[in-house]
Amino acid sequence: MTSTARYDEAADLYIAEVGEKVTDGGTAGLLDLAGQVDGLDILDVACGHGRITRELARRGARPTGVDLSATLVERARKQEAAEPLGIEYHVGDAAEVVGSFDMVVCNFGLSDIDDLDGMLDGTVGALRPGGALVFSILHPCFPGWGSGRSSSWAPQTGYHTEGWWRSEAASSKIRQAVGANHRTLSTYLNALVDHGLIVDRLAEPLPPPHWLDADPARGTVPIFLVVRARRPRP
Repeated sequence: MTSTARYDEAADLYIAEVGEKVTDGGTAGLLDLAGQVDGLDILDVACGHGRITRELARRGARPTGVDLSATLVERARKQEAAEPLGIEYHVGDAAEVVGSFDMVVCNFGLSDIDDLDGMLDGTVGALRPGGALVFSILHPCFPGWGSGRSSSWAPQTGYHTEGWWRSEAASSKIRQAVGANHRTLSTYLNALVDHGLIVDRLAEPLPPPHWLDADPARGTVPIFLVVRARRPRP
C-alpha cells in the first residue's frame, strides 16, 4: 500500500462532498448487507471522518475505524469527543490490522487502496471465522454519463486496463484531487476467492431518485456494487 495519505490535503473537499448522510445507494446497500450489527465488533476500513463508523455505533455495534489519513482520523476523533459513541480510531494501514473482528466494512474505499491483496491479507486475518467482509464501490462496469460523471476507468484506456488514474469530470472533484484505482469486476471477485472468502450476497443499487429524474436512462447502467463475503468456519 502507499505510504502517502492522498486525503490529507483533500480532507475538506472530501468531507464537503460526502457529508454525513448514509442514504445514498451504495452506502445504504452496504448497511443493508451488513444486517443486524448490534453487539458486533466491526472494523471500518478507510473510515475517513467516521461517517459509517458512527452509524454502525448508533446501530449497536462496537466499531473501530482505521484510515491512512491522519487528517481525516483527527476529524473523526473530534466528532467522537463531541458525541461519544465508544469508537476508537487509528491512523494506519489496512494491511497491518491488529485485533479480531466479527465484521469488516469498507464503504467506497477500495478504489483508494493501492494494494488490494495487502488489504485483504490484513483484514481477512483479523476476521473471525464466520465473519463477513462487506464493501461498496463505484461499480467497476460503470461507463459514466458523458462529461458530467466519469466512468470507473480512464476513458482513454478502457475497462480492461487496470491501474491508478485521475478523473477530469466536472462532478468528480474528489477524484480529480486524489484519483482512483480501477480494477475489473473479475479482479475484485477473484481476489476475494484467492483470500479464502466465500461471496454470499451481491447488490447493485440504483442511483438516487433525483439522478433518475434528471435522466431516466441513468437507471439502465450499473453504478454501485455492494458485496458481502464470509470467512468460512473450520
